[in-house]
Amino acid sequence: MAENNLLTRLDGLVGKYEEIELLITDPAVIADMRRFVKLNKEYKELGALMEARAKYIQLIHQLDEAKELFATESDADMREMAREEIDACESQIPALEEEIKLLLVPADPEDDKNVIMEIRGGTGGDEAALFAGDLFKMYMKYCEQKGWRVEVSSFNEGTAGGYKEVIFSVSGEKVYGTLKYESGVHRVQRVPATETQGRVHTSAATVACLPQAEAFEVEINEGEIKWDTFRSSGAGGQNVNKVESGVRLRYNWKNPNTGEVEEILIECTETRDQPKNKERALARLRTFIYDKEHQKYIDDIASKRKTMVSTGDRSAKIRTYNYPQGRITDHRINYTIYNLAAFMNGDIQDCIDQLMVAENAERLKESEL
Repeated sequence: MAENNLLTRLDGLVGKYEEIELLITDPAVIADMRRFVKLNKEYKELGALMEARAKYIQLIHQLDEAKELFATESDADMREMAREEIDACESQIPALEEEIKLLLVPADPEDDKNVIMEIRGGTGGDEAALFAGDLFKMYMKYCEQKGWRVEVSSFNEGTAGGYKEVIFSVSGEKVYGTLKYESGVHRVQRVPATETQGRVHTSAATVACLPQAEAFEVEINEGEIKWDTFRSSGAGGQNVNKVESGVRLRYNWKNPNTGEVEEILIECTETRDQPKNKERALARLRTFIYDKEHQKYIDDIASKRKTMVSTGDRSAKIRTYNYPQGRITDHRINYTIYNLAAFMNGDIQDCIDQLMVAENAERLKESEL
């Protein structure tokens, strides 16, 4: 039976769970931060499976007992109680089996990470910058709803408003696992504020959602970083313009995948505190290198899941925002809704949920569960 096969797989993980439970209390493991974090994550994932296993075993036992009672009991009331128990168990078991199957599929190891998001105006000039600004506001409102913390590290405003580029970090629970679906090209169709003829124009903005690397995950020789300081411009009071709080980081990095050396240039001007700006610039440097070094892993997953931009081509057009029709279409899963105003106000969870369902279906198909 399928349930026995599933239970066999779960039983095979009990030993591993108990082994990791011992390892994470070993002082030698605790001293190795990279290994300790990895084992803790694995322990948490296996813990969820162990809880599901216990519930699954209990339901199977209850079902077997109820069936036996129904078959042997002559009292009508007892038989009726047994029948109700059978119906209850048989309705719960399939849903729990699907939950277990998803838990058995290896999760994306990046999902629990915080992210650095980059939004850039693409084709369309001033209108593209305005749309990039609208996307930024949309994500700010969504993050606020989720209770996530947002910190802007740098931005370049458009001449007519919005942003030519805005870079910010988001921290919270399973941030990358949620926002990774937003990476790609977002296209807008609307009448720009500068359009006198009332014609609909098409513009675009790109969104990159990068898993934020921890300090121990990337090797950086900080002695080789070249730092410059400069006066920040823009809002922030008189102090921000008089004090050299802005920082510029230059670092020569050798790509292990290609062997090529490239100079990385990062600026951070958001806060009035130079040490904080340096800290944010370093976080972006780590994330940039981590993303580049993991490109092979990303490409490998993308080759299996052609429809999911979460791990695929960031230059792919993923979504269209049509203002005249009040329509949003996500091209990866042919998802269309007509609540554009609410969507731009941060109500994007349903679309993300649909993308998660589609990706989970692909993951289950790959694992042949």
